[in-house]
Order: sequence, then structure tokens, then C-alpha cells
Amino acid sequence: MGYRHIEVTPNDTGFGAGITGLDLSTPLPPETLGEVKRAWAEHGVVWFPRQPLNLEQLETFTQAIGPFGHDPFIKPMKEHPHVLELRREPDEKATNFGAGWHSDWSFQETPPAATILHAEIVPPVGGDTLYADCARAWDALSGTMKELLSGLNAIHSAVLPYSKKGVYAQEKEKRTMEIITSDEAEKTQAHPLVRTHPVTGRKALYVSPVYTIGIEGMSGEESQWLLGGLYKHMTKPDFVYRHTWQKDMLTMWDNRCTLHFADGGYDGHLRVMHRTTVAGEKPV
Repeated sequence: MGYRHIEVTPNDTGFGAGITGLDLSTPLPPETLGEVKRAWAEHGVVWFPRQPLNLEQLETFTQAIGPFGHDPFIKPMKEHPHVLELRREPDEKATNFGAGWHSDWSFQETPPAATILHAEIVPPVGGDTLYADCARAWDALSGTMKELLSGLNAIHSAVLPYSKKGVYAQEKEKRTMEIITSDEAEKTQAHPLVRTHPVTGRKALYVSPVYTIGIEGMSGEESQWLLGGLYKHMTKPDFVYRHTWQKDMLTMWDNRCTLHFADGGYDGHLRVMHRTTVAGEKPV
């Protein structure tokens, strides 16, 4: 399907695409916005280079995609309650935020459809984001494995990173971002292990090592055995795209069919990104 109002340059696999020929600092015409949404659904991850945006313009673009999602456990920016500043100072020793494969806030009843990240300050080395194509990972499974997984529900929770006994609560190193650990993180939410995309109709694996803690009807040992195999499969190089950032680049990914992992490698350098989320629907 061609595009009349934007230029779309996909990766060879079809997973991930650059979009040019538009200015995100002003509201997009309906036809252009529709093509952006179509490209995002088709390619899972889309990026827009050379888009210098202030926070208000970032918020306006986000709301053009859909209503704001709810971002728990992290203190937002002052006067911008829907914007998170992902900031890491040059002297920070804490692990870079997002350093684990996950789909954003999958423990919510209605997790966000989109995450939008805008690059303000990009270090000269490191800081890539890795994305895994969970739809192609599903497609590559055998019929027997697909039959086994279909109908299973995975249990999601924020307990591992954000509970009062979680990873962030146990940190010893100083962190610029303010993480709010809470007993709320211990709540659980079941979602289909195989999720159907509401726009494309494609199926995708919907589990992650950060937020999935088990499978309904299975023991802990059985769950970890099956989930461990799926994580290894989902993050094979064939399904992963490594995204390199540039200053003023805006990237938007689809949490319904992708996982992502924030790589480090920029100790000694400042990195500043601004993040919003777009509300999604209950997974089916």
C-alpha cells in the first residue's frame, strides 16, 4: 500500500520504518495523520528524524495519536504530568532505565498502545534501543507450539521492578529519575499470552521477562520453563532491530506487538529523552 502524504522507508524485514516528509511541530492534516498511524501499525516501530519539538508540541502530537496513557511508579515532569524525562547524568552509576526486555506497563488492565520517545540530548556513544518483533516471532513457531500457546493467559505484574522489595527499591547508586516504589506493584493482571492486534489482525506473543511472572494453570517451575524458552525465541537476532538515536529524533513503537530493551554504553555522558504514552485497549 502506497503513501501519498509521507515518505516511508522500512527496514528489509518490514519491522521498523523511517518516516519523513512531514513536520510534527504543527498539527498534521487528517490524511497525513492517518498514514502515520497506518505505517506505525504496519511496521511496529517508526521514527521521525530532525523533529525539534518542545514539550507542548510533543504532547500535541501524542494526543493526535490517542489519549494519554497512565504512567505509574515514575515521577513526571513538573507542569507536564503526562511527560516522563528519562535523564541520566554523566556521573550516574545506576543501571540505565529500561535495561530489560519488556512491553510498557503490560501489567495494566489496558496497557498503552504506543510509547513515544523524543531525543533531546544524545550521547556520542551507546544508548541504542533494541526492539523485538513479537508478531514474526509468533509466525515462526511450529503449528504444535502455536496450538499449545493459544488460549493460555500470562500473569503480568510490576512486582519485580517497582515493589518495595523490587529491583529499584534495592538500588544503592544515585539515580536522577525519581522512581516511586509501591505495594501497588504487587497487583497482578492476566492477559492472553498470544495477543491479536486490533488494527492489523496479526497475532503476537505478549509476554516479557520484566513484567510476566507466570502462566495461569501452571506451576511456577512449568511457567518459567515455558516462558524462558519463549524469551530466548522472541529475542533471536532475526527478530530484533537495533535503533540508533539522533538528536531531535522522535520514535513511536507499538507495545501490542513489540518488546524493547534500552542499551547502555554511554557512561560519562549526559542523555536526555522525553517520553509519553498513548492509551490502549484490553488485550484480546
